[in-house]
Amino acid sequence: MKVVFASLNALEIHHLRNLLEAEGIPCAVRNELLSRLAGEVPFTECAIELVVLRESDASEAERFVRDFRRSKPTSGMPWRCVRCGETLEPQFSACWRCGADRLT
Repeated sequence: MKVVFASLNALEIHHLRNLLEAEGIPCAVRNELLSRLAGEVPFTECAIELVVLRESDASEAERFVRDFRRSKPTSGMPWRCVRCGETLEPQFSACWRCGADRLT
């Protein structure tokens, strides 16, 4: 098994695991419970790790993770929630404050 990504963000790790498995790359999550110790234990010791189960998939998985992390939307105009008036960044499809969907 080879670590292809490590983070304290469990949602990001599990999302990447699902995406990799959809691409036919079997993988697993390690150290998920250890992440609760962040701050008490060095990050490198308690980060959640995404590992590929087949060594032969490692380079493709690393490329996929790298491309995924680069592709986060950052362009566009901020938008204002019609329900509560909160101003949100363009990559969000729902208001973080009240949960209302973005109206296009």
